[in-house]
Amino acid sequence: MNYAWNWGVLFQPPYLEWLGQGIAMTLAVSIASWGIALGLGTLIGIFHSGTSGAVRFVTGSYINLFRNVPLLLQMFLWFFVVPEMLPKAAGTWLKRDLPHPEVVTAIVALGLFTASRVAVQVAAGIAAVPRGQSMAARASGLSTVQAYRLVLLPQAFRIVIPPLTSEFLTIFKNSSIALTIGVYELTAQTQQIQSFTYQGFEAFTAATVVYMTIALMVTTLMTIIERRISIPGPTARG
Repeated sequence: MNYAWNWGVLFQPPYLEWLGQGIAMTLAVSIASWGIALGLGTLIGIFHSGTSGAVRFVTGSYINLFRNVPLLLQMFLWFFVVPEMLPKAAGTWLKRDLPHPEVVTAIVALGLFTASRVAVQVAAGIAAVPRGQSMAARASGLSTVQAYRLVLLPQAFRIVIPPLTSEFLTIFKNSSIALTIGVYELTAQTQQIQSFTYQGFEAFTAATVVYMTIALMVTTLMTIIERRISIPGPTARG
């Protein structure tokens, strides 16, 4: 196929500005969602690793619900269905008065979805810590909260950094689903450029390069962090 590439169109106004706005929106949605996912997922993972059957049932229900329902469906439910189920004033505020409701909805939906996946990783990391560590912490007079904060969680996070890196990368890719509710992130802006210029190969190639660059940067950063905090021993990397 003889295709006449025209990269110059991407550097013409307003297409370069659209591309930059898409990158900024993708980063903003992804980072904000990751903050929710890491905080909430860690908390749920801690409770899910406990011994209370009732608590484990509640946290397990959350994990199974949010992890097994497709993210696209969750986006639609949060954006179109939830406001209609609330009292009229609250629903109107969510749909009209809330600044950038589509962006907020995307962040919440993506954060809650990823939190269920992070919770599984954190709970698995805690379970992988030798049981003697917990027993030694309690024998030393530490409370349950102190044992988790000072002994269990630091070791658990060292163990689960690789899968958490994968989840962090996935959240950038999943942010593209936000275009379905009107968020002009990178993929949506790329589609807009293609529809105006008919230079789809150039637009989508540029978006691919951006996603790959973000993935390489995140992977490199997390590899450095993993090496710095790894525990010396036969399982330590490097």
